[in-house]
Amino acid sequence: MNNDEIRASLLKRSRASKNELFGKIISGLCIAIIVAVVVSIFYFVASKGLATFFHDKVNLWKFLTGTIWNPSTTDAQGHPQVGALPMIIGSFAVTFLAAIVATPFAIGAAVFMTEISPRIGRKVLQPVIELLVGIPSVVYGFIGLSVVVPFVRHTFGGSGFGILSGTFVLFVMILPTVTSMTVDALNSVPRNYREASLALGATRWQTIYKVVLRASVSGIITAVVFGMSRAFGEALAVQMVIGNAMLLPSNLISPASTLTSVLTMGMGNSVMGSLSNNALWSLALLLLIMPLIFNIIIRWIGKRGAMH
Repeated sequence: MNNDEIRASLLKRSRASKNELFGKIISGLCIAIIVAVVVSIFYFVASKGLATFFHDKVNLWKFLTGTIWNPSTTDAQGHPQVGALPMIIGSFAVTFLAAIVATPFAIGAAVFMTEISPRIGRKVLQPVIELLVGIPSVVYGFIGLSVVVPFVRHTFGGSGFGILSGTFVLFVMILPTVTSMTVDALNSVPRNYREASLALGATRWQTIYKVVLRASVSGIITAVVFGMSRAFGEALAVQMVIGNAMLLPSNLISPASTLTSVLTMGMGNSVMGSLSNNALWSLALLLLIMPLIFNIIIRWIGKRGAMH
């Protein structure tokens, strides 16, 4: 074999390298398609949502702070009444309250599953959490309508529909997500942290409270924010128990509405390109922006946790 043949055999691409190149091309195409789909969704929703302000000349500040939602009518100055503040407040109220209620339960369940009784946690709590994740939101809504709303009505008064009922339903819906991520955060704490704490004379509870939980604070906060992101976009279950009144909520037991509930009720009853339809797309744009903000917060918390 001469030198040219040796050089040719060495430079010849092997079958493994060809398969690797093929895999890279397929992966690149898939990533490109995903990016294109995401960008297309953003462009479509943004073009529809911004038409309210550029085409219909609605003032952005009045849209965000107005308290009357009735796109088919105008006020004394001839401006359309598309105030989204009641829905924004309703969405944030049920989201934050559900997160506040779910966090202690999630941390308690996660501590039990990882620190107190991992065997029972794996055999009992883990299947329950997985079952809760798989239940459709419409089932949560029916349970809320049949159980939560009458409970709130008989206990706190009012019609039973309102932010409080929506909070209870969302609390159960986001609890599995927050619990699972909190378990991962606690499991990520190095074992030598616990051993060092116990070697210094700390009790098991002191170790859990002052070492394990403090070392996993960033992961727990990430879990809570992730749960809030899911709760903010929940539509059907909340719509069935919140009352769908497009008014500023005066208390937790008065009927209210969220961005998602108004969208699901109104999108099928509006004409494409009309002011009412464009206003609904503006609400959808708000819904699209909020998870982005939540994701930015999660990444920021993750980076701070990595630095510490």
